[in-house]
Amino acid sequence: MAHWLLKSEPGEFSWDDLVRDKTTGWSGVRNHQATNNMKAMKRGEHAFFYHSVDEKRIVGIVEVTKTYHPDPTDDEGKWGMVEVKALKPVPRPVTLAAIRAEPRLANLALVRQSRLSVVPVGDAEWELLCAMAGLAP
Repeated sequence: MAHWLLKSEPGEFSWDDLVRDKTTGWSGVRNHQATNNMKAMKRGEHAFFYHSVDEKRIVGIVEVTKTYHPDPTDDEGKWGMVEVKALKPVPRPVTLAAIRAEPRLANLALVRQSRLSVVPVGDAEWELLCAMAGLAP
């Protein structure tokens, strides 16, 4: 089972918004590489929910509930989205600074391709980030 990281600007859609709404469509992604990552997602896979912009930190865990399908916010019909539900907040948010300071995370896509909103997370990276967040993997 693959793991992922989904970035959201908390001023646009935050962890608290997802908890309130229970589920959301991860719409509005307009980058080919991020879209290809969403196309690879399978139902039941987990992802970190990451607050970007000012916070730059992992704040929760989500589960993919619906695989890639058309994005209704795309008038041209060429982009898609997945749907996710909130699972749990992390006990200790993991900042980008802490991620960058950990040598074992040097190849994490979040570090190497910081502008992508949807990135894969390897198994070893997932376990390490869960430990940093105070979660059992």
